[in-house]
Amino acid sequence: MRVPLSWLREYVDLPATETGRDVQARLISAGLEVETVEQLGHDLKGPLVVGQVLTIEELEGFKKPIRFCTVDVGRANGTGEPQEIVCGARNFAVGDKVVVVLPGAVLPGNFAIAARKTYGRTSHGMICSGDELGMGDDGSHGIIVLPPETEVGRDAVELLELVDEVLDIAVTANRGDCLSIRGVARETAIAYGLPLRDPALLDVPAPNAFGYPVQVSDPVGCDRFTARTVTGLSPEARSPIWLQRRLQKVGMRPISLAVDVTNYVMMEVGQPLHAYDRTLVQGTIGVRRAAEGEKLVTLDGVERTLHAEDLVITDERGPIGLAGVMGGANTEIADHAESEGTTDVVIEAAHFDAVSVARTARRHKLSSEASKRFERGVDPQASSAAAQRTVDLLVLLAGGTAEAGVTEVIAPSAPHTIAVPADHPDKVAGVVYGRETVVRRLQEIGCDVYGQDELIVTVPSWRPDLGEGNDLAEEVIRLEGYENLPSTLPKPPSGRGLTHRQRLHRRVGRALAGAGYVEAPNYPFVGEQVFDQLGLDADDPARRVVKLTNPLNDEEPALRTSLLPGLLAALRRNDGRGSHDLALFETGLVFLPREEQGVAAQPPVDRRPTDEEIAAIDAVLPEQPRHVAAVLAGAREQAGWWGKGRPADWADAVEAARTVAGEAGAELIVRKGQYGPWHPGRCAELVVVADGTERVVGHAGELHPRVLKALGLPARTSAMELDLDVLEQVGDDTPRAPGISTFPVATQDVALVVDKYVPHSDVEAALREGAGALLEGIRLFDVYENAEQLGDGRKSLAYALRFRAGDRTLTVDEASAARDAAVALAGERTGAVLRG
Repeated sequence: MRVPLSWLREYVDLPATETGRDVQARLISAGLEVETVEQLGHDLKGPLVVGQVLTIEELEGFKKPIRFCTVDVGRANGTGEPQEIVCGARNFAVGDKVVVVLPGAVLPGNFAIAARKTYGRTSHGMICSGDELGMGDDGSHGIIVLPPETEVGRDAVELLELVDEVLDIAVTANRGDCLSIRGVARETAIAYGLPLRDPALLDVPAPNAFGYPVQVSDPVGCDRFTARTVTGLSPEARSPIWLQRRLQKVGMRPISLAVDVTNYVMMEVGQPLHAYDRTLVQGTIGVRRAAEGEKLVTLDGVERTLHAEDLVITDERGPIGLAGVMGGANTEIADHAESEGTTDVVIEAAHFDAVSVARTARRHKLSSEASKRFERGVDPQASSAAAQRTVDLLVLLAGGTAEAGVTEVIAPSAPHTIAVPADHPDKVAGVVYGRETVVRRLQEIGCDVYGQDELIVTVPSWRPDLGEGNDLAEEVIRLEGYENLPSTLPKPPSGRGLTHRQRLHRRVGRALAGAGYVEAPNYPFVGEQVFDQLGLDADDPARRVVKLTNPLNDEEPALRTSLLPGLLAALRRNDGRGSHDLALFETGLVFLPREEQGVAAQPPVDRRPTDEEIAAIDAVLPEQPRHVAAVLAGAREQAGWWGKGRPADWADAVEAARTVAGEAGAELIVRKGQYGPWHPGRCAELVVVADGTERVVGHAGELHPRVLKALGLPARTSAMELDLDVLEQVGDDTPRAPGISTFPVATQDVALVVDKYVPHSDVEAALREGAGALLEGIRLFDVYENAEQLGDGRKSLAYALRFRAGDRTLTVDEASAARDAAVALAGERTGAVLRG
């Protein structure tokens, strides 16, 4: 909501020395988010005056039309002689009053004006458009043409109100009252302790039987409808400059007098209005739900097919407007013109149901200034005053006549009252305000308050967001100043720190970050087409997804079953922006639908649900295990003066998985595998033993070239993904101090020749088992393939075996015996033979 300070001062007598920055600070302290204060005209310097065009000479021989004009600017130029100006605009004629900037002036953007020769003539100044003065477009897309009665030589800076300050307020969804000058003025008056001149306090005639006929068939959707009629409007009447400027300052474009007046009153009072051309309305105006499939062409020229839940305004022909959203083109007010302008209008000021308006606006993807206000709450008792204000302005500015008939259709309703202890704000804030302060603050926002220890509070009609005692407490606290609340550190009881799961989550993140990975959280939404891009089989369980009823993005309507789609998209996005050496990771939930679908029972709102009720709700929710995933591309080690770099490959993905398993205290078995997006020859299956049974918890390795092409990823991209919850279940992360032996280690190296397709993991497992308890560690340090020396289809695996005893120094014979036993078992299980 944009609020000009000059307009705000009409309703609150702010001190003359108060600037927009000062008001911003006060409103922020009161709880309104004033984002910026725009200084209009702060870099504008005159002379800027009103001139009258005396002559226009069309210059020939140029690529675009050029006019040489003489303009009477009175004594503003010091001589009284006509000012000679070259101009390319076409929307003005001889005799028009225009805005002229003279040499020596500076326009917004530090644009200095001086006499200069152009198109063969000397131009002494410039005839201005709205954009050049920082006013915005007034709809003419050209030179500002002022009313004929404007005095020549008058200061245009003052006339056009070019110097002002505009507060830009981010209004939250619950403060619909602040989407108007009236609402912000009320907050300003409270913040300064000044009286408010409420623009809605008008003398309004009582409803009678002579008003325009209105029939409301849906009092739930429309509980109040006011109709007034003004006749005899001058078709030539235009919005005065002050009204146009105020609309421009709040971000609206002037259109025509009748429309501008309704927009002006809406911004002033907060009540959306609509003006119908009376000659185009046929019969009684009605309010009802639309018939399924009815058609309506709205003011934006779009034909819309209506839904049965849409609330519509009708006449005898059918719908003439979407209630609270946008009017119909079939009763549109005609622009001012001498022969065909609208002369008789019917003013509508109604109050519509917020939910109905919100659903209609979203259903038709049609957000308007009116719908924005109705969705957030409009003062229902301001409709008659807003209609009266509109009538008064039309009579004043267009010479119309207000008909005596006044129509008001009202559904009876009682004011909303809240019972709250007088010390409730004290308990919420932890500050003793006292009953007098609480009552005073509530009365300042418009509440009627009665009672002593127990207050009975009647909420004002313009604050529908105040629904319970906590809302009233918030009002007292914000007006007393959030900055005055004491800062106290919470004192949690001992033993309630992070859970084991949370600690593991943090350790995993720190370990991966320490290994050079960058955390990249992603939205948990996916489109089902990504499963085809990842190369998943048609019957893969990961293709079963939970679909959202109201997705944020129609292209991603499902919840993820894997972290890889989001991470790979982040990798692709960063690679496309020039970051080619990437290592990203994410920990987060995946969502797996249950075999049997159910519907959760509605939990109670008057008490905490029981453990059984919570369990019943959990039973129908999808399973949500926590996963960890990492992706790599580009260089893993950079090249430099220290030597050659190294590209990331599948081994780095496997090592990331080992790092995660180490933090969980789980023993990870790595063996050859094949699944989905991974390259079949460079994919590791990651396994743990749970309750004596092997369980696959993830995969790691290099992605398949087809997947890289489908997703637009860099060559040789690698990835890994693990089920972190399963690692937590099987792991034991109890800290253990390392055992330091006082006896020396005995190292034995063996080189075994095996078939090319025998996995290293099988050979290592056999060596470990065969070596027995004396084996302290084993490391593969060389893989060698040479058909001439080893034979076709054979490879050599070289291992370093470390032996140590805890109670003595091993002899060479003991170490050799353990080595021979390991080699023997490896040969028995894998066909390995000692090389050489």
